[in-house]
Amino acid sequence: MMKAISMSPRSGPRTAGSDMVVLLHGHPLERNLARAVTAEAAGTFVLVLAITSAAVAAALSRPVAGAPYGSLAVPVAGGLALAIGVASIGHISGAHLNPAVTFGLAVNRCFPWAYAPSYVLAQFAGATAAAAATWGLYGNQARSIAHLGATAPAAGVSAGRVLAAEAVVTFVLVLVVVAVATDSRVPRGIAAMAIGAALAVAIVISGPVSGAGVNPARAIGPMILAGQFTDWLAYLAAPLAGGVGSCRPLRQVPACRQHACLTVTPADDDLSQTAERRDDHYPRPGLAAAGRMPAH
Repeated sequence: MMKAISMSPRSGPRTAGSDMVVLLHGHPLERNLARAVTAEAAGTFVLVLAITSAAVAAALSRPVAGAPYGSLAVPVAGGLALAIGVASIGHISGAHLNPAVTFGLAVNRCFPWAYAPSYVLAQFAGATAAAAATWGLYGNQARSIAHLGATAPAAGVSAGRVLAAEAVVTFVLVLVVVAVATDSRVPRGIAAMAIGAALAVAIVISGPVSGAGVNPARAIGPMILAGQFTDWLAYLAAPLAGGVGSCRPLRQVPACRQHACLTVTPADDDLSQTAERRDDHYPRPGLAAAGRMPAH
């Protein structure tokens, strides 16, 4: 049998006949919010530290057993760090590590709103601590010259182009997260690699335009300590909008609805006959014709 998982609009996906909340990467939130929030802070710290350290080392031309880092070091470091974070803490917190992921899922009723503020605060705290660690590791030049790796538009790039770039690449990143992290048929290792690769691609695309925030915590955390707030609102609003939009297509396509708000354990049964919609008032197409309308 396949274990169907339904979702309450206020709480998140739930296993049938159970009060256990199941979120990204199949982790059970239950009542251990403190553990999940701590994991989010630690994971975001590692992610942002990897990105800002690589960016600062490249900006300062610091050699590492040879030539200094080039610009490709940033997407490589960011992608690997995110893959490590997903693989290591995905079962604890879902490894959002990005307010755009948390906000996008919450708006689309795929994550409990009650937990969203704690997750987002933990992510910003981890990112700011990572910027402080980068400052301490690389010295005052990291702040005065490299601005702690804070994102900023390229020369001649308007705020509108920053908004567009950040929204598009965050849409892609969160779309990958939602697609691979909510279906137990995707092995956790593959999910981690896919999500890390998506971030690396997002940085490669948007880096020459916006500096590749792709994450409000990663962008604004270093800004706070560097004292550089160029177009900060764009780096906050655009990723959030991209994160919200990325969940919508998966909720509207019938064949993919189980990815948007359900975590499904596969078996030999037909998915369309066993997966439950998160809201009985909006039954999946085909239920009415087959005479399987949910009871009210």
